[in-house]
Amino acid sequence: MVHWWRQLGDSQLDKLIDAALAGNLDLRLAEARLRQARFSREQAEANLYPTLKATGDITQREIGGWGTGNQSSSTDLGAGIGSGGIGSTVAGTEYNAGFDAGWEVDLFGGNRRGIEAATADQDATEARLNNTRVSLAAEVARNYVEVRSYQRRLTIARDNLATQSDTLQITEWRYQAGLTTASDVEQARTNREQTRAGIPDLEVGQRTAENRLAVLLGRNPGDLHYELAEPRDLPALPATLATGIPADVLRQRPDVIAAERTLAAETARVGQKLAKRFPSLNLSASLNWYTFASSGITAAIQTVGASLATTLFDAGRLRTAVDIQSAVQEQALISYRNSVLTALEEVENALKSYAAGHERVDARRIAAGAAQNAAQLSRQRYEAGLADFEDVLITERTRLTAEDNLALAEAELRTSLISLYKALGGGWEETAGTSVSSNTEHRTPS
Repeated sequence: MVHWWRQLGDSQLDKLIDAALAGNLDLRLAEARLRQARFSREQAEANLYPTLKATGDITQREIGGWGTGNQSSSTDLGAGIGSGGIGSTVAGTEYNAGFDAGWEVDLFGGNRRGIEAATADQDATEARLNNTRVSLAAEVARNYVEVRSYQRRLTIARDNLATQSDTLQITEWRYQAGLTTASDVEQARTNREQTRAGIPDLEVGQRTAENRLAVLLGRNPGDLHYELAEPRDLPALPATLATGIPADVLRQRPDVIAAERTLAAETARVGQKLAKRFPSLNLSASLNWYTFASSGITAAIQTVGASLATTLFDAGRLRTAVDIQSAVQEQALISYRNSVLTALEEVENALKSYAAGHERVDARRIAAGAAQNAAQLSRQRYEAGLADFEDVLITERTRLTAEDNLALAEAELRTSLISLYKALGGGWEETAGTSVSSNTEHRTPS
């Protein structure tokens, strides 16, 4: 994954994203799923090879037989029985060891299709892991920008609160001197308190973004408050932006890659289901040794066999299984096509949003500068007795709104840049696409 966030020139953001990539719980879950997919592929690959089993047992046995006693008299059978003659038994231990081997010949490629499906599943899972990384980096950057934006808006609100407090004090002095009315004093107080009332909402917004950042890093909410307490400027914008071409986007986007590999897996499973409709050939072999301890007799038995089996009638069960898997494959194909269209849409929208964000910031910067000048002039005219107090109130409220809107626009511009990097599949190296200036409108290359 390209470390696109390093182009924003914010060392603290770099540390936060690195920490999130190391400690995020969703990412660790995706990594565990990838390990599972790898083991599943190894299991599928093992089906191509024979199975060898070893067996062994020990058995106590009694075997009856002809003894070696005095059997010279055909009528005196009792003497023979007592000395190991007719009807005698021999007790002993029998040892048995052997090996069994079996192998299903992959005549019609069912096992090979299973390996292809498992490999594609592994690739799709790995692509989803990469998509989680891309989304995580973008989410951390977005919330970091939000924290810095709230800090800037709080600074603007507090500066305006200080100015409005000064205006209230001046108005009270003028009232005491008989130069203005009590109504002007109350209007100045109303203006100040309205600004004060908006500050807690901004503080809550900042804390919410901080807590979200902490959770993204796998830490407890509130852990980052002191680390982010000192206000800093918003991350810088890169001078150029490598956007690539649409075909590169499709090769870069992890979600598109995951959809394509899922389609490949489901296609392979169609072949796997189809192979089950054809005969199966199994080869087997076994080798066993038997030893009777008391007699020292040893025997070896070996067998080799082959079996061919096929289904003659199953009421269409195997054929229906192929049809079901074909429908699953069709769904995967539709999902893949939809992911391609969605990727192109998101890139186009992000490009337009980023270009429009530059125009918005430029316009609001001019508006904020004009509002600041108007507020200073109206206050000076009021102090000189050349303007009504209403003009002061209007220009101060306009100044606060214009400066707050500028702070929002600059944060939204960074957010649109982050969305663009995410839409591009996690950013681009400069050599991977066409570099364009970040101060001009960005268009998708044709």
